[in-house]
Amino acid sequence: MHTNNTHELLKLDFNENSLGMSNAAKEAVIKALVSGARYPDKQRAKLMTKVAVMNGVPEQQVLLGNGSIESIRAVMQMLYDKALNTNVAFQLVIPAPTFGCAERHARSLGVPVVKVPLTADSYDLDFKNLQKAADEFNGITLFYLCNPNNPTAIMTNTKVLKAWIKDAPKNHYFLLDEAYFEYVTDPSFESGVEWVKNELSDNLIVVRTFSKLFGLAGLRVGYAIANPQTISEIESLMSTDNINISGAVAAIATLEDEDFLAHSLKTTTQARQMMETALDELGLRYLPSQTNFIFYEIKGDVQTYIDRMREHGIAVGRKFSSIPNYNRLTLGTPEEMMIVIKALQLFRENGWV
Repeated sequence: MHTNNTHELLKLDFNENSLGMSNAAKEAVIKALVSGARYPDKQRAKLMTKVAVMNGVPEQQVLLGNGSIESIRAVMQMLYDKALNTNVAFQLVIPAPTFGCAERHARSLGVPVVKVPLTADSYDLDFKNLQKAADEFNGITLFYLCNPNNPTAIMTNTKVLKAWIKDAPKNHYFLLDEAYFEYVTDPSFESGVEWVKNELSDNLIVVRTFSKLFGLAGLRVGYAIANPQTISEIESLMSTDNINISGAVAAIATLEDEDFLAHSLKTTTQARQMMETALDELGLRYLPSQTNFIFYEIKGDVQTYIDRMREHGIAVGRKFSSIPNYNRLTLGTPEEMMIVIKALQLFRENGWV
């Protein structure tokens, strides 16, 4: 259990899993260290098979990556090269705010980035203006869509998203980042993986990670799923031996540890309920979270709130300029949430939130 003394900062700022790795994963890593001088081919192949079976796709439709971020970078590079080779322009269109990795890769290539604000009322994707940004551009457009979104924690409307992707022209591509899909409780949710399997679009790529529910953020394991041709094109831009032995065996062990995964999910659900109750009592609005974090209103200056929280031993999420009066908080253990709730109540007594 974390304490909020001066020696140990309670880290609830990067959506990591406060439970840490499962014991099975730790044991697997220690056991695998004896093979650390060997290349990870065998372990990588085993993980590839497991990921393919878990998602009900052939291995030709799976790409393992150094976290999901490596796949995101390779997709960007693949479409950049495609545009270059066919002598057409290429742009990235993203909602704002969202996870910033795709934007960073685009800017490193000199690719223009169009940011479309989320809807003012519900902070959901603004499909009309996302589409408008692509329609007004002559060339290839890649939409990067984190669903559920980071930092808002909300899931976008499944029916609208599915129809939009299905009806898109050939020069529009969709990169769906499902880093938090395991936390979704909304029964209307459909994963993009199902849409890949049903051949909804040839231009759809789904990326996922073992960083969140699985608690392996530091070991950097993720994967992408798309049609075989697209996977082949992306794979040519990925690094060789990109999954290390420790990451591979830890991911395999955690996939097989159903008790840990259930406990991980239950812990987050409990933490979410605790935070929602506390925020309700304080009269602070929060968005309906389908992730392991919550996006909630702060009455007062958000940067001042962040600084004060740190002074009280708690690291919370950074400021998002496009939604300046909200803060993001990782849902840790129930014990950690009690520390946060007490701090929030103290802040209210002092008139800070």
